[in-house]
Order: sequence, then structure tokens, then C-alpha cells
Amino acid sequence: MQALQMPLMMLLIFGIFYFMLIRPQVRKQKELQAMLQKLGKGDEVITRGGMIGKITGVGDDGILVIELQEKVRVRIPRAYVEAKWDGKVPASATKNAA
Repeated sequence: MQALQMPLMMLLIFGIFYFMLIRPQVRKQKELQAMLQKLGKGDEVITRGGMIGKITGVGDDGILVIELQEKVRVRIPRAYVEAKWDGKVPASATKNAA
């Protein structure tokens, strides 16, 4: 009986880690990837660097052209987009600042 107790405890601990840490992180990553794939011309986004702008062009190579101000455009990789901009700072950006 005692020989089974240790493997069962290890399995229980792994199960807790899976459901508390690994699974939510994987789900969040999938949601982010889906949002990045849906980005298109005209969407307002905030970058990981904190710049807010409107997408004016989308390249096949994963590069977005973002207009920050009138006639001020930057090219960034799609992966550098933090979230769509809806007028408020995303929770992930405020968590990293603390």
C-alpha cells in the first residue's frame, strides 16, 4: 500500500499543476494567436512597446504597417501586437508594469 502512495501523490501534484498553471496558459496563448490572425486593415492595436495605432497595411510575411499619426507609419512584426485597442489598457500590460 505504501509503495503506491508515492506515485499517486506525484500524479496528484502533476494534475494540480496542469489544471492550475499549464492549461490556462495554453488557452491564453491560443486566444492570442487567434486574435493575431484576425487582425486586418483598419483595426486599432496597441503594441508591446505601448504604441497605439491603426493598421494600414498587412504583408504576407507577417509584417504590419501601423499608422501612429497622420503620415507617421511604422512596420512591425505581427507578434509584437499586444491587443486590439478599445480605449483601455489591457490587463496584461498593467500586470507587467508593476
